[in-house]
Amino acid sequence: MFRPKLPDVPTLPTTPAVPPQTQAPVPSAGRSLTPYAGTVAAVVVVGVVLTALLAAVAISAVSVAIAAVVLRSLLNGANKR
Repeated sequence: MFRPKLPDVPTLPTTPAVPPQTQAPVPSAGRSLTPYAGTVAAVVVVGVVLTALLAAVAISAVSVAIAAVVLRSLLNGANKR
């Protein structure tokens, strides 16, 4: 009386269901990728320029630090004599 009634278990079909084959969508002829080529080229050029500037700043900072160490050692050596 108080037991739940379970639904009947459906039987699986014996033949496998094959989904219909669909082809990949073909890009429309009216829309080309040419406008994106300029944008991609601009992004690549900006990236290269920014990377070169960052490298130049890093090399300059290292050279200034080395020059400061050399000058400091020269000045300290002259004061001790």
